[in-house]
Amino acid sequence: MSKTIAINAGSSSLKWQLYEMPQEEVLAQGLIERVGLPQSISTVKWGDEKDTQTLDIPNHEEAVKILLDDLIRLGIISSYDEITGVGHRVVAGGEIFKKSTLIDDKVMEEIAELSELAPLHNPANLQGIKAFKHLLPNITSVAVFDTAFHTTMPEKAFRYPMPNKYYTDYSVRKYGAHGTSHQYVSQKAAEILGKDIKDLKIITCHLGNGGSITAVDGGKSVDTSMGFTPLAGIMMGTRSGDIDPSIFPYIISKDENLETAQDVVDMLNKQSGLLGISDISSDMRDVEAGIKEGNEKAILAYEMYLDRVEKYIGQYFAVLNGADAVVFTAGVGENAADIRERVATDLSWFGLTIDPVKNVRGFEGVISTDDAKVKVLAIPTDEELVIARDVQSFQN
Repeated sequence: MSKTIAINAGSSSLKWQLYEMPQEEVLAQGLIERVGLPQSISTVKWGDEKDTQTLDIPNHEEAVKILLDDLIRLGIISSYDEITGVGHRVVAGGEIFKKSTLIDDKVMEEIAELSELAPLHNPANLQGIKAFKHLLPNITSVAVFDTAFHTTMPEKAFRYPMPNKYYTDYSVRKYGAHGTSHQYVSQKAAEILGKDIKDLKIITCHLGNGGSITAVDGGKSVDTSMGFTPLAGIMMGTRSGDIDPSIFPYIISKDENLETAQDVVDMLNKQSGLLGISDISSDMRDVEAGIKEGNEKAILAYEMYLDRVEKYIGQYFAVLNGADAVVFTAGVGENAADIRERVATDLSWFGLTIDPVKNVRGFEGVISTDDAKVKVLAIPTDEELVIARDVQSFQN
């Protein structure tokens, strides 16, 4: 038996989950928020217990030390030595990392170099890696890449119709993201349906503050909505999703606050999506509250969001030549029953029909009617478990 901790480090956060392996038992989980800011918040949950502290945490290394010390203070572990493995979520693996990888100095250098592909994520992921490397240098340390699941895409799907040199010389192509989530929920859907995943065509919809949709054929990703970076694809909380690139020089010439292409990319990453259209929030719950108040911008943001999600699902019915199931997961996908119902209604021609009794917040499993041609499922994602399993594979 061993204890493995799965880590998802953000620029100012550290989300974690501690497992007893190989039993896959969750011993504790937590979140450290506002890292590097005053009044950081550390929350630990275990069993029916919860512990929350407010304190100043200047950096990720201090956050990791507080995390580990809390596990001892709360009696969850007796010493650091009980933790034998750590798995780190890393968003962009580029063409270098096609599967989870043991972390050494060279791997860390390559993760840093790949930050151009995920500028909001890879640098933060790397901070978490370095913090654990310093405090627990001898445990099994594994990088689990969001992009790895999508390395099965055929070239016709991942290439952009640009001159060949941009792919051959600069590796410009579609990489995708959220791979661990799409992998987990597609496999879970097959289990729920009682079928071999090799016999299924599944469209997985990871809808959270970030969002992506993937066509999964026989357990393999054959196309996905995110692209060269996580900015592409559907409309998201603060990200625009797909736009016409000719917009870049046009708005630079018009908006004095935008001087470079990077300025535009930052705007599209951080100020667009639901936030940019609603002028309320990047959180779908706040947008829905605005709709109830009759806010026209909130209504437009909601309709645009649905429009983009439905178009990608429609594309993937074409890519797969039909599908056996559509799966909704992540914050919006798991909880927004109204969005699931609306998508199914708008795509009813494909054979999606929702059972209103099952299509409620918190329900896990098939939410379509018994006679639905295409099954619709709501499945909570568990990226941390995928990470822990990959760490375990290096310890067997």
